[in-house]
Amino acid sequence: MTAPRTPDARFVATHTLLTLDARHPYAAKSLIDAQDMHRTVMSGFRGWVDDGSRDARAQMGVLSTWTLNLREARLSLVVQSLVPGDWSRLPRAALAGEPETLTLDRTFGVGDTVDFRTVVNPVYSCPPAPGSPEKTRGTRVAHTRPDHVKSWFARRLQPSGEPATAPDGVTRLGADSRADDLTVRMLPRISSPAPHKGLRLVRAEIRGTLTVTHPQSFVDALTKGLGHGRAYGCGLILVR
Repeated sequence: MTAPRTPDARFVATHTLLTLDARHPYAAKSLIDAQDMHRTVMSGFRGWVDDGSRDARAQMGVLSTWTLNLREARLSLVVQSLVPGDWSRLPRAALAGEPETLTLDRTFGVGDTVDFRTVVNPVYSCPPAPGSPEKTRGTRVAHTRPDHVKSWFARRLQPSGEPATAPDGVTRLGADSRADDLTVRMLPRISSPAPHKGLRLVRAEIRGTLTVTHPQSFVDALTKGLGHGRAYGCGLILVR
């Protein structure tokens, strides 16, 4: 008997490109303080969920990533969401161009190949020290070497026929890749001053080519993001 065909999966989302003048105080503060960058992103989505909702970002599927062109003093911010954003609250003087919005509607099937870019917070958990009180949480430690980041990402690849969750509990992304097709670049860390002194995120950019092996898992990864730090510009997977 012929094995049943894995069904295709559809990805629908909104992408907005915001181009800000990096010299304007509003943009400059977002670059200095990760919490301000988070507030800049979330300012476009007021009213969709109840005020104070702890999982507001996840409910609206908001993910983001940004790049800085120092020569041109341009901050390019890409925001993905499941609901449309309203960017009228951004200071006009801070904008270096009108927001550009695109609706993505794409169907993925087994064997589809895409080029991708993502910025991730590549962390792993260290177990509590022996003798720690019960229910003590482990410590998150960041990978700071490109080869370790590549291994971190490789653990999330999903070869054909493998389940969506790895034996160690890691959620896979529904696609596979050859290690030779991946490039890793360490990026400047981001942080937030008091009262968020504990917020300091290592970031790494990963680029390469992915081949879809499980369409629904792949769409889930595109929609929900990858790894930790998703409220602070990490985890968005951009494909073309």
